[in-house]
Amino acid sequence: HAQLKTPCFISRNFFTETNIHTIKDISKISLFSLASQDDIDILIIGTGASPQFLAAKQQVDIQQMNIGTECMNSESACRSFNLLLSDIRNVGLLLL
Repeated sequence: HAQLKTPCFISRNFFTETNIHTIKDISKISLFSLASQDDIDILIIGTGASPQFLAAKQQVDIQQMNIGTECMNSESACRSFNLLLSDIRNVGLLLL
């Protein structure tokens, strides 16, 4: 079992700590290296104790990568990730 510190990224076949510390740090460039490690269709973003949301430009940029996004508190994000993963969905989890 690996123990990760936040911020980190987790998908079906890949996990790593990342330098994306805040919701404002999320961009196509910052996500490209993570998303290219595993085929993901949806990215769940856990933003700590309370939900924070992507700006409209961030959402559009990520949609251009053919990745949908959902932002929520980290506890809910972990539950949603596990549920979607059990449904054999191509999902990634970014915990800030």
